[in-house]
Amino acid sequence: MVPPALRTWFVVHFVADLIFALPLLLAPVTFLGGLGWPAVDPISARLVGAALMGIGVQSLLGRQESAEVFRAMLNLKIIWSGTASLGILVSMLQGGPLLGWGFLGIFVAFNGLWIHYRRILGT
Repeated sequence: MVPPALRTWFVVHFVADLIFALPLLLAPVTFLGGLGWPAVDPISARLVGAALMGIGVQSLLGRQESAEVFRAMLNLKIIWSGTASLGILVSMLQGGPLLGWGFLGIFVAFNGLWIHYRRILGT
């Protein structure tokens, strides 16, 4: 059984991903420059936007699926948020923009949430 709160978190995650995905896809230099990024590679930013869009939209589309589908999606979310957290941490230790710490906190929090629910769903 999939906890109702997890289904709600998938919708919250969709909204959060969309909030960041759209500006990254449409205006990455303006968006990230406004957040304090000193240099922006628009291709890399758009790739991140595309990943956020894909994961977020699938979260919305799959919110009524079975536990098996949720397990697979949680695995993806754990891998994505965990490796993103590691990458952001390394970048911050190398002098990333201050707001990067906020993004690190968001990714770490979602990673903990996904791990929690993945344990609840079991094998």
